[in-house]
Amino acid sequence: MNPPTLLVIHGPAASGKYTIAKELAAVTGWSLFHNHLTVDLLLSLFPFGSPEFVRHRERIWLDLMTDALTAGKSLIFTFHPESSVAPDFPERLRAQVQARGGVVRFVEVVCDETEIEKRIESESRKEFFKLNSLPFYRQLKQQGAFEYPSIPSELRIDSTATPPREAALQIAHALGA
Repeated sequence: MNPPTLLVIHGPAASGKYTIAKELAAVTGWSLFHNHLTVDLLLSLFPFGSPEFVRHRERIWLDLMTDALTAGKSLIFTFHPESSVAPDFPERLRAQVQARGGVVRFVEVVCDETEIEKRIESESRKEFFKLNSLPFYRQLKQQGAFEYPSIPSELRIDSTATPPREAALQIAHALGA
């Protein structure tokens, strides 16, 4: 029997992480832990990036993911690396998951900047408190809010022209899921 797996799908805003993850969850039967479930919860109490927001976000991420894996559940986590996340978070996550007998695998989703700018204000991004203002996106990008150390990943998917279902199937095949 394979150990429980945490698949971290990471990439920029509006690159299609959540859409791909929903397709992948349907293909694999794995649970989907969308980052915005945590973000939206915390935004009801704290401003984005505040010390309280950052502390609780990380605690929720780590506690829920490691508890799910300890219970034998494989899951998919969508994640936009950005400057309010500790640079060592991916490695600390890996260490905690491995300490509980699980495996962490990283998949990067990339997308052409022109396509991201087309997608950023799409209606579907309003379902959660996702970044959905092109001027604000450009401002954050200019301020360096999206700068984050590279995360070594097993697979890189370009969602610019790859449909979500096809991307999910590529991921499932590459990971043997």
